[in-house]
Order: sequence, then structure tokens, then C-alpha cells
Amino acid sequence: MTLKSSKNLFEFDTSFKKKIIGTDEAGRGPAAGGVFAAAVSFPENSGSLIERLAVLNDSKQLSKKRRESIYDIIKNETINSIVCIEVAEIEEINILNASLKAMKLACDEVIEKVGYENLLVLVDGNKLIKDFTAPQEYVVKGDGTSASIAAASILAKVTRDRYMEALDAKYPHYGWAKNAGYLTKEHMAAIDKYGLTEFHRPSFLRKHFEKQKQLNLF
Repeated sequence: MTLKSSKNLFEFDTSFKKKIIGTDEAGRGPAAGGVFAAAVSFPENSGSLIERLAVLNDSKQLSKKRRESIYDIIKNETINSIVCIEVAEIEEINILNASLKAMKLACDEVIEKVGYENLLVLVDGNKLIKDFTAPQEYVVKGDGTSASIAAASILAKVTRDRYMEALDAKYPHYGWAKNAGYLTKEHMAAIDKYGLTEFHRPSFLRKHFEKQKQLNLF
């Protein structure tokens, strides 16, 4: 990401002429681990800060090294919140609702600090946050469009990756430090061999076990 295109992300946010909070999630797709969401508001968009965040982009478009290189800048120089909804609640309310709830909780914490006056929350994706009183708009592919959403995507992704690395130390058979809980071939083979942990999402594996059961009938 060049400095020029990084400036475009900030210009998108400032074009609203409002106090912007961006929010994004990480971990909707994996079959293990919680789902994380972050909310970010830039108190000021100084030239120095934009320059230091020259690589800012959708977290999925950045290498781990680049995400890590700007994580502390975002964490320390913005108003932000990071929230995790764990597996038990994901299974109870489903992953979409869990993701939206995590975003709502993260945004609520940031709103407490920045206030409601002249506020707009930008939500990555094509869904609005449920039961949310703050003004909001969704932005499709917002993590590559809005600086605040991109920054939220970095906080959520890096925090979740660190969480999965910590779980990997407890359950090393599943390769979570590398696959982040996604269903790679190695992860599936480990599930078949060792079974599920309390950090797996059974609803995400229902089809796999139904297929295994059918295979075992022959």
C-alpha cells in the first residue's frame, strides 16, 4: 500500500465531515476459536500519523509482518476497543449475530469516549449492527476503503491471531498457530484423530461428521 492510497482511506472518512468510528471483525469463517471485532476512531488525521500508517489496508491484504508493524501505532494513537465473543455464545446465537454483537460492544466502548455528537459508525460488510442506537452505514469492502475500518481490521486480526497462537500452545495437534482455526486438510485430519476441543465450533463441523458417518456405513 502506498502513501498516496493510504491517504485515500483517510480522505474517505473525512469526506463525511463527521466523527467516524470504523468497525470490523476477524474470525467469522474458522471452525475454532472466538470471533473478534474492533472499533477505531482517529482523534486526528495528522500528516505524521498518515505517513506512519502508509501500509494501512485491509488486514487480509497485508503480511503478518506488516500487520504487526502498525498494530501498536493504531492501538496507542486511536480511540479503540477490541471484543471477543467465545465459542459457546457463537453456537448459541450463530456466527453472524455473534460478529454483529462483538462489533456493537466494541463500538459502544468507543462511543463512551468520543460521544454521540456528529457521530457516524462505518460497518464493514453489507449488514448493519442490530439494536444499535448510533447512526451507522455499512461499507462493502470497507476494510479497503475506510481508514478507520482498515485500522479496526488490523486490531481484530492481529489480536485474534495472537489468541489462536496461545490456544495452539495448549492444543498443538490442530495447527492453530498456522491455520487460525480454518479447516485446512491438516486441521481436519487432526479433528478426525483427536476429536473436538472446547474451542471448536460444532455447528461448523456438522456436515463433516455427517459425511464421515455416511462413509462409515460402507
